[in-house]
Amino acid sequence: MSTIPYSTALIVGAGSGISASVARGLAAAGLKVGLAARNIDKLAPLAAETKAERFAVDAVDPAAVAHLFEAVDAKLGAPDVVLYNASARAPGPIAEIDPEAAKKAIEVSAYGAFLVVQQAAKRMLPKRHGAILLTGASASVKGYRHSAIFAMGKFALRGLAQATAREVGPQGIHVAHFNIDGGVRSARRPDPADRPDSTLDPDAIAQTYIEILRQPRSAWSLEVELRPWVERF
Repeated sequence: MSTIPYSTALIVGAGSGISASVARGLAAAGLKVGLAARNIDKLAPLAAETKAERFAVDAVDPAAVAHLFEAVDAKLGAPDVVLYNASARAPGPIAEIDPEAAKKAIEVSAYGAFLVVQQAAKRMLPKRHGAILLTGASASVKGYRHSAIFAMGKFALRGLAQATAREVGPQGIHVAHFNIDGGVRSARRPDPADRPDSTLDPDAIAQTYIEILRQPRSAWSLEVELRPWVERF
């Protein structure tokens, strides 16, 4: 198995689930890990487990995101792996969604991703080295009833990933978008006893993120779709 050619990772929108599993995988592979979120108190157990540093950030505030990267630079070194895992929803019938809630949700899912990708690219481009990972969802490629705002944010995230990959990929930076096309297993959403592995195991998802980082540049994946095995296509 090839080694991961990176040394420092920053996860923005860290919490339980996918981001926690990725943090564990990166730490196990020997990378220094930074965990960023609005509420860093909730990250204490994960930080202790992975020996990660915690950073508070409002991902939709340009100054806060710039300060986050400066703090990571100072404590861990410039990150050469950056994962944007934050998202938000404003569910409901299109005629009834609160415009302010919609604005905030789109900002978290898309604008915050832009701010983070921009700061990451500024650090990676001079070195022509790095990886930017973006967590999408089923809504990245198809809209659902009562989920227009989430789809808007995730469609924008996917567009950001595609455009950025075309721009910085030839300069040595691997940009990958992950379409998590199914329910992610958690304490609140356990796997049904009568349908084993019908939800996506976050540790299994994280395994794919880690393997993407091992890919040789002659055959990079730019978009990966993950579905449970029981899915009927």
